[in-house]
Amino acid sequence: MIRRRRRAADEPTKTEPAERGLDPAAGGPVADEREPDPAGDPDEAGAGSGAQATGPWDVDDLERPRDGRIDLGALLVPAVQGMELQVEVVEQRIVSATALLAGSQLKLQAFAAPRTEGIWNEVRSELKGGISRQGGTVDEVDGPFGWELRARVPIRSKEGRSGVQATRLFGVDGPRWLLHATLTGRGASDPGAAGPVEALLRDVVVVRGGTPMPPRELIPMRLPDHSDAADESGQAGRPPLDPFRRGPEITEIR
Repeated sequence: MIRRRRRAADEPTKTEPAERGLDPAAGGPVADEREPDPAGDPDEAGAGSGAQATGPWDVDDLERPRDGRIDLGALLVPAVQGMELQVEVVEQRIVSATALLAGSQLKLQAFAAPRTEGIWNEVRSELKGGISRQGGTVDEVDGPFGWELRARVPIRSKEGRSGVQATRLFGVDGPRWLLHATLTGRGASDPGAAGPVEALLRDVVVVRGGTPMPPRELIPMRLPDHSDAADESGQAGRPPLDPFRRGPEITEIR
């Protein structure tokens, strides 16, 4: 099922990402076309780059990468039973996709990166500093996808109440791309409940494309065709989806 809707007036307002880079304060993109500093820590500069032993995958890693996945252009997202997939649109451009699954929300974005080295170490440091400046707390943890950030970020509800939100931030360096994922909800507050969304993230495919792009440029995304969302034939080891059970849904948020 594919549904599209505009943001209702009484919905909480999300931070709207810009079109380039990563905002260390908000976890979204911001203009920044700098190349990573080659004079940085030599032990850190290349960490996480190169081919992955497991997913997330580059489109060239798999023989049939689109089988059993929803095609969003830059991202091929696994079609998982019970998942709702939201795409956020800013100025007629899709800037993120968020999978709602098992009480968790996993926001996904893919960015261009240099050919020779990954950028997650640099971006992670910036995100960590931005969260601290917001008054949040953050720790670096060696998690299932390498180094991640586990943070408690100050938030304010639409009723004006203050609180904190548990957040996990992942980064995976691939060939000329960075996959950035932000996890909130149950899987962020209870890592033991994060299995379904971690499995989903591990099976995401990034499609970098051959167009030259500056580092940290958001790789273009698009809405899938109806046939893309419906192509749930169980290829790549997945059983066919039961048509009488709730399947993946797509919601467009502006």
